[in-house]
Amino acid sequence: MSTTDRLTVLDHPLVQHRLRFLRDEHTANPEFLRLAGELSRYVAYEAFRNAPLSNTTVDTPVARGVTAKVVEEEYLVVPILRAGLGMVPAVQEVVPRSRVCLVGLRRDEATLKADVYLDGLPDRIDGAHVVVCDPMLATGGSLIQVADMLVARGAGDITALCLIASVPGVERFSAAHPSARVVAAALDDTLNEVGYIVPGLGDAGDRLFGPPPR
Repeated sequence: MSTTDRLTVLDHPLVQHRLRFLRDEHTANPEFLRLAGELSRYVAYEAFRNAPLSNTTVDTPVARGVTAKVVEEEYLVVPILRAGLGMVPAVQEVVPRSRVCLVGLRRDEATLKADVYLDGLPDRIDGAHVVVCDPMLATGGSLIQVADMLVARGAGDITALCLIASVPGVERFSAAHPSARVVAAALDDTLNEVGYIVPGLGDAGDRLFGPPPR
């Protein structure tokens, strides 16, 4: 695993195995969705390695009042639509307490900038630990835009969960939000002329749910 203060990239053999098939252009939508969910669990598991624990006790079948630990913090899970939806069920399976708020962005393919078409965030989220689900951290523009919205409403820690991130995207996001964390299954070097990660996997939303109607 490659780790800095604000970036964690998984290198587990089982992650590498799944990435091979996730990237494959011949992997059909249902299989892609399954693989994305499995990888999201690995990413979320690693992201919450240092989740705060509280002391409690538990009665087992053979003992009473056994010392135990629980995670009490509630996480605000924010998928960036539509591709981020493919990560949400796995993330909710990993964290004990969460609520989900949706943010929808639509990218202009000419300018590579995004417009907000759905803002499902509360007016205030003071101090909340926010988990942003963004499968492809490409240019970083969408993630920065959502993080700006979160900070403006009082968010505490921000953790971005990605399947694949790009070096330029991570650098741009980290410059805009230096206290936020990025946890990804893979880190690719470059972007092509239209802002797609290379080698990447194409359009994550299309590969998860099929192309939108024209």
